[in-house]
Amino acid sequence: MIQKTNGGVFLLNGRECLSEQEGLARGLDRAAARRGTIAYPILQKHNTARQEDRLCLRFDALAAHDMTYVGVLQSAIACGIEEFPVPFVMTDCHNSLCMAGGTFNEDDHWFSLSSAKHFGGIHVPAHQAVIHQYMRETLAGAGKMILGADSHTRYGALGTMAIGEGAGELVKQLAGKTYDIAYPPIVLVYMTGTPADGVGPMDIALVLVKAGFCEGFVKNCVLEFCGPGVHSLSADVRNGVDVMMTETACLSTIWETDEQVEEYLTVHGRSGDYLALHPDQVAYYDKAITLDLSMVTPMIAMPFHPSNVYSIAEFQKNAAEILAHVEESCNRQMEDFQLRLDLRSKLHRGRLQVDQGVIAGCAGGLFTNLCAAADILRGRSIGMNAFGLHIYPASQPIYAELLQNGAARDIICSGADLRSAFCGPCFGAGDIPGQMGFSVRHTTRNFAHRDGSRPRQGQITAVALMDTRSIAATAVNGGLLTSATELRDVVYHRRAYHFDRQIYDKRCLNCFGKPRPEEPLVMGANIRPIPPVPPFRRHLLLRVASYLSDPVTTTDELIPNGESASYRSNLLRLADFALSARDPQYVPRAKAVRNIAESFGSLDSFPELPELDTALRQLEKEAWARPVRHEEITLGSVLVSQRPGDGSAREYAAACQRVLGGAANICREYATKRYCSNLINWGIFPFTCKNPADFPIDSFIFIPDLREALLQKKNSVTAYILGDTVKTSPLFLPPLLPEEREILLEGCLINHYRRK
Repeated sequence: MIQKTNGGVFLLNGRECLSEQEGLARGLDRAAARRGTIAYPILQKHNTARQEDRLCLRFDALAAHDMTYVGVLQSAIACGIEEFPVPFVMTDCHNSLCMAGGTFNEDDHWFSLSSAKHFGGIHVPAHQAVIHQYMRETLAGAGKMILGADSHTRYGALGTMAIGEGAGELVKQLAGKTYDIAYPPIVLVYMTGTPADGVGPMDIALVLVKAGFCEGFVKNCVLEFCGPGVHSLSADVRNGVDVMMTETACLSTIWETDEQVEEYLTVHGRSGDYLALHPDQVAYYDKAITLDLSMVTPMIAMPFHPSNVYSIAEFQKNAAEILAHVEESCNRQMEDFQLRLDLRSKLHRGRLQVDQGVIAGCAGGLFTNLCAAADILRGRSIGMNAFGLHIYPASQPIYAELLQNGAARDIICSGADLRSAFCGPCFGAGDIPGQMGFSVRHTTRNFAHRDGSRPRQGQITAVALMDTRSIAATAVNGGLLTSATELRDVVYHRRAYHFDRQIYDKRCLNCFGKPRPEEPLVMGANIRPIPPVPPFRRHLLLRVASYLSDPVTTTDELIPNGESASYRSNLLRLADFALSARDPQYVPRAKAVRNIAESFGSLDSFPELPELDTALRQLEKEAWARPVRHEEITLGSVLVSQRPGDGSAREYAAACQRVLGGAANICREYATKRYCSNLINWGIFPFTCKNPADFPIDSFIFIPDLREALLQKKNSVTAYILGDTVKTSPLFLPPLLPEEREILLEGCLINHYRRK
């Protein structure tokens, strides 16, 4: 079904794949063929640098939602930005319910609306569209590049190279700066065959996620989709596959385009945004994945990661064993909360009884998916027991078309409920399962507690990812886990889609190019200025506030979603939730260090933290062997882990550490580039090491002359680990751009731009 090639590949005429050795033997020019990919001309078109291998990119449009745009706006205001130079879309699609936090969420929405008027932005009110569907319908087009403050910013199926990053990178674009990276590896995803009835975009995506995420096979790469199998998929199905590629940890995606993409853009009134995109006659790729779509069967990603993938048929055969593994993994993470997950009790004669189904958001709520669900649900019932099925179209235009063609009635008459556009079920602001509940979802992620359950309150649940079709099949089978291909009497209809632009024209505000600086910014009580961040001094002294031994730490574990979402506008309040679903002692440990750091340099002793006095004496006598001048030291906390930052682009995972006094991360490697970038933009040193276990909780780490090391462009330093005996360990920094070094020295991105 799927094959990975961990080495160079030539693609000839878009159809014949050759290994690097075979291509070179035929006399093919690898350097010239690198320019033959679809990605190459798009990247170079947007590259302001003179070098091909160093990209300084300017994007055609920006996007953020109400869990990220406040950070962009606050940072932009702090940096002195007066007008948005590119279209910047702000959607109210995450905190749409305006319930948790009282007035806070609607205050954020008013702030966005007033900012769109003041700076010349685009505002999309709640329930109109989820962020990525709005971008697909209005701004994505062939040959473009879009940057979004959301990790699932992926529009490659429409010919747009899109990248999800933290708010800091959007602020750089608003300030007229560039997104700077080395030229990324390009990975060929070569598709053949045609998927069977009952197999949908999530099934295809999960096969690719498992192949791409494991061992970091496509980490920080661009995925380029080619081959005859691409043309067997509708543009809508391609969109559904594409958005899930974020879970492979890739940087971006791009697909071949054809008449189906042209039709999609034409239907949305943008035929001028179509270009035929194909690789040249000879194209070279750094790696390759080959997938036969005809071999894909309905899949399920078990808790607690989208790469924990099995075919549903395989799961049915080994359900008890697989669920035992899931329980073991969860229970290990939940030891501090004394919680234990029990899923095997949900097995009835070998079949898993599911408690809830959800189809929503940028992955699930697409027109083709919901029409397929209607075909399965038509004339059937989801029953009158605990199982419920909740469906959210990704935009109001999609909802309107479902009403027009009768699919909405088929869905509602089955007992399922049809709701308005909302991202909440994907991140924990809606449809939270009951205690020990098991939910199957066509959304983007299934991390632990991302569904909104709260371990601090003794709550524990589990989510698995499945395609819409198998979720609907499960629904009509009373909640017993069922593959869509098990249903033999379903007729899938290909329905035409008619996009009604006036739905947006009558509600969404577009002020791009027409800023009104006289319009006041409306800020509610919870929208607080970003706390001042001090610049870095000469040396760095760290105390370990948390050590996480898990192989991967997700962004949702660093800053949980549901219960904290209302405080995105108030970093000091939001920071109280940092690591709350993983290490409840992190915040008090970090605050203890921060409280002393605020007066560090003016005090000679620290009765609140006597261990610090001991550490400083040890520095003077052993490690440093000279007087320690407090005014030359930055004191901060450090998070130590194995592989942090998988998942979301939310920069709050870094921002919360910073306002708590965090000064560094230490790990084996970073799960994503965007998390590493977020750390840098918030003035947190992104160190790596060979063995994180060398840095236990509460230990002090001294890194002398770090400022000088940055100025001299060094990428490694020596850390002194203070304890009964002084140990040393090398720490490494990633290759840093000159501006990134300046940002770290000045304390954060805001300080850097404010100075300029």
